[in-house]
Amino acid sequence: MRRLRALAGVAAGLTLLLTAACTGGGEEPAPPPSPRTTSASPTPTPTPTPTPPHPVSIQALIERDHSGSGLRLGTVLARTAAYTSYAVTYESDGLTVSGLMNIPRGKGPFPALVLAHGYIDPAVYTTGRGLAREQDLLAREGYVVLHTDYRNHARSDDDPDNDVRLRLGYTSDVIGAGLALRDSGRPEIDPDRIGLLGRSMGGGVVYNTLVVAPGLFDAAVVFAPVSARPQDNIDHFQRGEGDPLVAEIDEAYGTPEENPRFWRNVSPLTFVDRVTEPLLIHHGTADTTCPLAWTKRTVAAFEAAGKDVELRQYPGEGHTFGPQWPRSMEATVAFFERHLR
Repeated sequence: MRRLRALAGVAAGLTLLLTAACTGGGEEPAPPPSPRTTSASPTPTPTPTPTPPHPVSIQALIERDHSGSGLRLGTVLARTAAYTSYAVTYESDGLTVSGLMNIPRGKGPFPALVLAHGYIDPAVYTTGRGLAREQDLLAREGYVVLHTDYRNHARSDDDPDNDVRLRLGYTSDVIGAGLALRDSGRPEIDPDRIGLLGRSMGGGVVYNTLVVAPGLFDAAVVFAPVSARPQDNIDHFQRGEGDPLVAEIDEAYGTPEENPRFWRNVSPLTFVDRVTEPLLIHHGTADTTCPLAWTKRTVAAFEAAGKDVELRQYPGEGHTFGPQWPRSMEATVAFFERHLR
């Protein structure tokens, strides 16, 4: 009997001990808290700051605000039965640019064209040189014709760095001419119908303008254009002739082998997807000044981007378009009639 009571006492003691352990009472310490693992808040990934474009680049021209205004008619240069020709000036990116304007006789408003001439040494250039045949014919066809002299030419303001900056200022001046026509308020000019025509170096200016300012012009035509890759033009026209300007350009930007990124970004072909206007190109097969191969490469790039481009080739025709010039102008007038009338 005493053994049973002893066992019962032991059992009761164990019960109290277990009860105290489970309830945290009694003299048994509470179990230590489970260790907690903490993690630092994730550091947000900084948004990368866009690298600004090189100031001498098509991208820089795309990103800047262009201005063109203050179209002013000056001295009458000629009067014909079809039009009156005036010396003009307009403002382009803070510079005064001179030029020539033919205004058809009769009741306007007339569609307008900006003409971008080829290379003529600024030291001998005079207002309106380079596209006299086109100025006359297009005005007789009922177009207001604004032939820009570009900066550094004739009575235009000087831009001493323009040559080292790969003459990109000429593109700004053509854009400025288009803006000045649209802003002029002159009753002779229809601001909603403006085309663009360029020859040789001016053809390259047209390419640049189409990618920098899509929508400013409604259609464009080029004759015997230079390459759409500036390095081709430098090698062809300047490097081989020992032009000292080439050394300055190489020093400023590196050669195409040393700095291919720079040279890609000064080519309109890199940005051809921006073009929105139809383009007609005339090129002679015997052109040794601006090889036809350059234009074929440009056309291929436009076509690959799905752009509206047409190449008309003239067998045996050279750079200046002699015997086949009338035929090329018939096609030009028909092209502008489709897109500007």
